[in-house]
Amino acid sequence: MKPIITVSEYLSEAAGPRPPVLLDIRWQLGGPNGRADYEAGHLPGAVYVDLDSELAGPAGSGGRHPLPDPEAFGAVMRRAGVGRETPVVVYDGGQGWAAARAWWLLRWTGHRDVRVLDGGLAAWTGDLTTEVPRPAEGDFRPEPGALGLLDADGAAALARSGLLLDARAAERYRGDVEPIDRVGGHIPGAVSAPTTQNVAEDGRFLPGGSLASRFSALGADDATEVGVYCGSGVSGAHEVLALELAGHRAALYAGSWSEWSSDESRPVATGPDPS
Repeated sequence: MKPIITVSEYLSEAAGPRPPVLLDIRWQLGGPNGRADYEAGHLPGAVYVDLDSELAGPAGSGGRHPLPDPEAFGAVMRRAGVGRETPVVVYDGGQGWAAARAWWLLRWTGHRDVRVLDGGLAAWTGDLTTEVPRPAEGDFRPEPGALGLLDADGAAALARSGLLLDARAAERYRGDVEPIDRVGGHIPGAVSAPTTQNVAEDGRFLPGGSLASRFSALGADDATEVGVYCGSGVSGAHEVLALELAGHRAALYAGSWSEWSSDESRPVATGPDPS
């Protein structure tokens, strides 16, 4: 199933016999959560889900956004009305990173029908509402493992044996700046691949063919195992989604640079080259 859906496609499905559960995942790094924005106006029928507290576990040695406890995540999804066979559409303010994190978690825990609203809230042309829905509880039960997941050792190994992509901005990859984590740079062997280059100016994903050409130039092919990391496992999920649009299944290093760089025993590479 294609991992994205257009606004017109969503509206058609919402009016049909199996309307998707709609989740609002608005979020900004370092800012307040998106609940105030949600309460000020959201897509009709959307249920708000907080990335920091509901799509991640407590920050610590596992990074800023370690994976949530699967059972706790499942409870959040059931309260939002998500069922085993319920189609799900997720959106955010337009950047797509937070929505992709929800998409990845649902897919990783076994949900087979979840898509990101391409372009997010910025692509919506209809009215917004302040009405908060009260959906019937769903029956979704997480079964982790449906998508590839890397730990720090696995990411280090993949950087040597396959293709490990760094989804952060190029200046953070090079180590020119590091506004968040202990030290700048990248995992030795990782290739710079900013996820911002997977979308057009309006935030919509580039066509699959264009993405395929991009990732091919970075070293992705049918014979190469691919992994992705970012700062804390959020924008990396966006790159995993872009890779799927390009025809590649990729694993996510969820702890990402925030976990890697917190361990002083881990090597750090700087500059534009992978090594």
